[in-house]
Amino acid sequence: MNSHLPSLPGRPSFRLSSAHAAARALWARRPRRALSCGADGTARGEVAPPTWAATTTEVWCSRPRRGRAGISAPGYKWGALALTLGLLAPALSAADWPMWGGGPTRNMVQKATGIPDDIVSGKFLPKSETIDPKTTKNIRWVAKLGSQSYGTPVVAGGRVYSGTNNESPRDPAQTGDRGILMCFDEKTGEFLWQLIIPKVGAGKVSDWEFVGLCSSVAIDGDRGYVVTNRGELVCFDVKGLADGNAGPFTDEAKFSSVDGKPVNLTDKHADILWVSDIRNELGIFPHNVSSCSPLVIGDKIVMATSNGVDWSHLNIPAPMAPALILVDKHTGKVLAEEASGVSKRALHASWSSASYTLVQNKPMIVWGGGDGFCYGFDLEPYQHPEGFPALKELFRYDANPPEYRTKNGQPLKYATHDGPSEIIATVIVDGDRAFMSIGQDPEHGDGVGMLSCLDLNGRGDLTGKAIWTNKTLGRSISTPSLHEGLLYQAEYNGNIHCVDAKTGKILWTYATNSRIWSSTLVADGKVYCGNEDGEMVILKTGREMKLVGKPEFYTPIYCSPVAANNTLFVSPPRAS
Repeated sequence: MNSHLPSLPGRPSFRLSSAHAAARALWARRPRRALSCGADGTARGEVAPPTWAATTTEVWCSRPRRGRAGISAPGYKWGALALTLGLLAPALSAADWPMWGGGPTRNMVQKATGIPDDIVSGKFLPKSETIDPKTTKNIRWVAKLGSQSYGTPVVAGGRVYSGTNNESPRDPAQTGDRGILMCFDEKTGEFLWQLIIPKVGAGKVSDWEFVGLCSSVAIDGDRGYVVTNRGELVCFDVKGLADGNAGPFTDEAKFSSVDGKPVNLTDKHADILWVSDIRNELGIFPHNVSSCSPLVIGDKIVMATSNGVDWSHLNIPAPMAPALILVDKHTGKVLAEEASGVSKRALHASWSSASYTLVQNKPMIVWGGGDGFCYGFDLEPYQHPEGFPALKELFRYDANPPEYRTKNGQPLKYATHDGPSEIIATVIVDGDRAFMSIGQDPEHGDGVGMLSCLDLNGRGDLTGKAIWTNKTLGRSISTPSLHEGLLYQAEYNGNIHCVDAKTGKILWTYATNSRIWSSTLVADGKVYCGNEDGEMVILKTGREMKLVGKPEFYTPIYCSPVAANNTLFVSPPRAS
């Protein structure tokens, strides 16, 4: 099946091919995994033992230890959250995790207490896909996902949202490869509803098989926003169809249909409020996947489009299509697009999510592009000379040093050890400072990298100014965490670094001896980070390195752990 994208002024038309034999698997089909919710510290991801073939992912959620107020946890009950965790730390207000990074700065830091370090993920019951609760420790509940899940969970309003695939169908009438957004009850792990998203039909080149939904949602009150595997931006009602079809969009049955026959909807399906078909409207060509988490700022949404190269990794099908756009959160209408030429310089794809800060009391969007540059944009659009609303570029910073771009006057090839990298991890911001690392698709292996601290005050010549850089670190796809003057940065080669945020000096390094896709999370005085060996590494925050714990899981841990309401949630695998 070919999907034809209509041509737009200034943009060529092109076709998405359904078969690209030359494209290798970015994510090989792996053993079945699981989403873990650690109510006070959990672990994540689990995979079936090699002696039998599991078909689904699970979710673990841990129980609390004794609270600071002297309240001991009641007896653990499998499949339910045993205690309202606010009781554990009465002096600490509960905090949700409503979007990727926790908030607009995208800094992976959360106030929390009482998260246990001693975690045992448990064992599967013989010849089943069910974890035996008697074999777990500090696990609250477990819920099945699909076989792969790369969307880091979001927790807000008593609900947990996670992107996955459809290899454990919740709707038996809807089988086969799909992108799936699942919603669970935060306290009990009860499945509430799901959004079913058919595939693009372009194969690995734009919607990789069985990868599922890669975006983390953004929750804003009673509405949520997600970028689908088809490159659409969807607004949904957080309650699903349980309270009726709110509209104005009422064609959910057709939206989720693969064969043209409407899906039989129940209260276990999503209630879509509007759909913005960004991919077709703007002629976007997502490379491999659509991987961006929306950023909600006031009445606007900032979204990266994942526009990039085709299967050959040499041709850019849509060089004039925007890599970053601004959308009206009430209607889905595109308000503005970047006009900085990111797409025509794309090395691979623009997968990074945007962040937001105030610089000199003025709003600024900060974003890492698929061309390896970090950008600052004004939140208010301007009228481009070609007649469309555009994002005003405030600065541009090359996150690659010159020697990664050229050697002996010749451009260095991409996807080589010494060549340039894009920005896949999210750029985090702290006032007028930004922190970022460069990296590539893990399929490309190790290579040179750089960690940068950027001054966001630069204007005029479109050249951003680095306060410091550190080229000791190799490639990374992990978003850093900034806490009390220390930056915690994971490297793809398996190292976790503690860096002085003022100087860029590495204070200590912990070697996990395994690949890292996960981002670091700081919560409860600890740094959490998963690795490909299925270990959740827990380190003490501070200028001296101390290993607190290393709970093990059956599956590689690709997603980033998140903390909400004194609870640690760990989802199935995803680069973030």
